[in-house]
Amino acid sequence: MTVTEPARVEAAVVSEPPAQRDRRRRNPTLSRPGVPESVLKVVVLGFAVLAVVVPFLGILSTSLSSKEHLDAKGGFVLWPDAVSLDAYRTVLSGGVVSKALLVSVGVTLIGTVLSLLVTAMLAYGLSRPGSFGSRPALLIVLFSLLFSPGLLPVYLTVRGFGLIDTYAALILPGLVGGFNVIVLRSFFVSIPAELLESARIDGAGEWQIFTRIVTPLSKAVLAVIGLFYGVGYWNAFFNALIYLNDQGRWPLPLVLRTYVINNTQISAGDLAASGAGALPAQPALQMAMLLIAVVPILIVYPFLQRHFTKGVITGAVKG
Repeated sequence: MTVTEPARVEAAVVSEPPAQRDRRRRNPTLSRPGVPESVLKVVVLGFAVLAVVVPFLGILSTSLSSKEHLDAKGGFVLWPDAVSLDAYRTVLSGGVVSKALLVSVGVTLIGTVLSLLVTAMLAYGLSRPGSFGSRPALLIVLFSLLFSPGLLPVYLTVRGFGLIDTYAALILPGLVGGFNVIVLRSFFVSIPAELLESARIDGAGEWQIFTRIVTPLSKAVLAVIGLFYGVGYWNAFFNALIYLNDQGRWPLPLVLRTYVINNTQISAGDLAASGAGALPAQPALQMAMLLIAVVPILIVYPFLQRHFTKGVITGAVKG
């Protein structure tokens, strides 16, 4: 006997657990969407996807197009006539863009490692009851979340320490984030005290407990905090703008502002490619720089994505 569609739906409703059925009756938004709602959802999501994919495809296609094709199409295309990597070779051949890329990579790697280390050590100290000065230190961290010192005091402090025109000015002012400390401390507090106490009975010191027990158990939340710091250092713009007067020390975001946002023409001298003949079209060079600035984050994110939801939810719920 063939089971009709209404009978199948009725059977599904009857087989639904009573608690879930009652929850659906109390909250109509939990009911299964009908055909119009599903179509509307597909249309909205389709437009959202197109709003992301089309500009990215245009940037990629423009960076790969030849100069003749870009001149004929007005400087921006959605599909290249032929794939050409001349813009990437020119941008990465040396000069201001390559140096800015190295600065951004160095600041991001060193800053992320230092920030993660200091934040984790501070959060672990604040999570241990009875630690010397933990309560005043925790109040200071919470105070920093509520009240910002302001730009001028921070600038005077950085200048007072002689950090103007140094790469340390891009790292030290934002070395520790109060929000990240609170998230990590909340996770460390959730680790069973019996586990740490058993390690102490076996003769482990606090540093051994921190490195061999606490850190391996905290990989997910550490990966998320590291991603926060890494993206922040990679996109660092304002600190470089106010602390670095020497343009030769600028990171990639400031170079992008100069050549992409301000639409300054890129010369062969800027790229150290004067001997390589004619430069590719300016739009191709600009879009190549944009992709070079975006691709590292796109490469790193999938490796940390599996930790992202778990780490954020863990810190949020336990906090």
